[in-house]
Amino acid sequence: MAQFSFDIVSDYDKSELNNVIDQAQRELDNRYDFKGTRAALEWADSDKTSFKLTGDSEFHIDAILDIIRKKLAIRGQSQKVLDTSKEPTTTNLQVTKVIPLKKGLDQDKAKKITALIREQLPKVKTQIQGTEVRVMSPKKDELQEVMTLLRSQDFDFPIDFTNYR
Repeated sequence: MAQFSFDIVSDYDKSELNNVIDQAQRELDNRYDFKGTRAALEWADSDKTSFKLTGDSEFHIDAILDIIRKKLAIRGQSQKVLDTSKEPTTTNLQVTKVIPLKKGLDQDKAKKITALIREQLPKVKTQIQGTEVRVMSPKKDELQEVMTLLRSQDFDFPIDFTNYR
């Protein structure tokens, strides 16, 4: 009997986020309330794992973050990839905030997902493989139920499904 499977990952699409940053930067350049200010948005590193917000005040940082959230929603990306827990730093009357992007499932998150699946659908097998969770079942319908179950949950991290076989 055939065994069907898919992987649960926590990842983001770099090209989509690149488009989000470009669109947000264009909006910053055109908005009246940012004219004559140091408001800026850029990638913080060459690996594109975080970006840097710069402004004259925390109000500017919050406004830029709102623009990013709107652009993420328009492009169909999860806002849960943003790790906004770090506090902004102020130097020379300029506020800077680095926002890392969340990627990968750590052991606690993976265990949380597998426990939920085992509790709701005991016939489905799960296996933690590093930063992803493999879900296996002889029936495709059960895999669809797992996807529906996980989409209905409100995790504090983004999830995506890959390698559907």
